[in-house]
Amino acid sequence: MSKFRKRNSNRTFTIGLLAVLALVIGYAIYAKTASTAPSKLIGIRELPPGFKSHGIDISRYQGEIDWPTFLDEAGSTVSFVYCKATEGVSHIDSRYAENKKTLRQYNKAFGAYHFFSPSLNAEKQAKHFLSNYTPHGNELPPVLDVESESVSDSKLIKGMKTWLEYVELKTGKRPVIYTSYHFYSTKFKNHFKNYKFWIANYSRRNDRMISDRIIHWQYSDKGGVPGIKGPVDLNFSKQEFN
Repeated sequence: MSKFRKRNSNRTFTIGLLAVLALVIGYAIYAKTASTAPSKLIGIRELPPGFKSHGIDISRYQGEIDWPTFLDEAGSTVSFVYCKATEGVSHIDSRYAENKKTLRQYNKAFGAYHFFSPSLNAEKQAKHFLSNYTPHGNELPPVLDVESESVSDSKLIKGMKTWLEYVELKTGKRPVIYTSYHFYSTKFKNHFKNYKFWIANYSRRNDRMISDRIIHWQYSDKGGVPGIKGPVDLNFSKQEFN
């Protein structure tokens, strides 16, 4: 009897252990699936007071875009498109050339942006951008995308000024500065007074966007647009496009 009880006890322990392991594995699979599942995408919002048009900005993360579907189903609503061109001193966005070619072909209002790396030489970054960006006619002003901190705000601002002034000198177009509302209000608001800003601000507080220094408002990074798989950035603009 004693041996049977021991065997039975061991068996019960083993079954219990396997059950616990199954629960742990099941939860791990659920957690991973939940963390990688795409968030619900939102549609294009109605224009708030003071804004006149809708736009999107894209990069390789949107993959291959079905431009005929986009233009057929969203082209009359989305008036302009900004494409990532470069980053740092050597990176070129893998979808930039194709996106640029297509947008020019369809005569869609188009612009290019450079993702700024504060730790790298600003003039070299400007030259890298210009080696891949050549403005045509009425294309939108180039954009400097500033999202990263530097060792100090003064160094960040100095590098930005170098890039902005070099690009304007070579193209004749004054660039726009893209940044978060936090960076704008705490770092840049008292600088760059002769530049327009494109602000990423995902709250619905329209009062933050009243300043005439702000020309574009990126209000979501989870937009759903026909022809684009997955999320895309959605923007309002105070500029009107034909």
